[in-house]
Amino acid sequence: MPTLRGLYAITPANGADLQSLLLMARQALQGGARLLQYRDKGTDRDRRLAEAIELLSLCREYQVPLVINDDLALAEKIGADGVHLGRHDETIAQARAIAGTSAIIGASCYNDFSLAERAAEEGADYVAFGSFFHSGTKPNAVPANLQLLQKAKEELDLPVVAIGGITPQNAPPLIEAGADMLAVIQGVFAQNDIRQAAKTFAALFES
Repeated sequence: MPTLRGLYAITPANGADLQSLLLMARQALQGGARLLQYRDKGTDRDRRLAEAIELLSLCREYQVPLVINDDLALAEKIGADGVHLGRHDETIAQARAIAGTSAIIGASCYNDFSLAERAAEEGADYVAFGSFFHSGTKPNAVPANLQLLQKAKEELDLPVVAIGGITPQNAPPLIEAGADMLAVIQGVFAQNDIRQAAKTFAALFES
């Protein structure tokens, strides 16, 4: 299991063509992203399959794990490193039975510590809380607070991920409260210089 600490880059679902998506992902990896999540809610299964295969190849080049958002079947089909599950997906236990012991399985816990406890009991590899700030990706997301991160670090023996409207400017308190990873979409991929944006986030974990 790789060390889960640093920038957790999540691909934007912006309708970009495959080459543009791969270029953006490469720049994030060059900037120091330590985990990449393919997140696409589209219904074009062939497109999503093609994109996921190419992203996995790219991640192999940089020796960074690729996890698939909300789609265990796709993760299994391409041999991805893991899957990220929300409240309406398979349970951690179901995913583990299918994906095996080596898969990285993460769980969205929103602002609910009991969900994180359950995920930990079922064998999750990390838990994610958010949204900590206003998110353009999920404008109606429930708000989470720093106390959740602190409680998770004190009581759960697994990495903690913070997500939701995170920028290099508002991130330091999240790391101080216990966030092992910062999950970011727009803070990286909506920037003019994606590589530098990723570098800036990565540097927060070095200080």
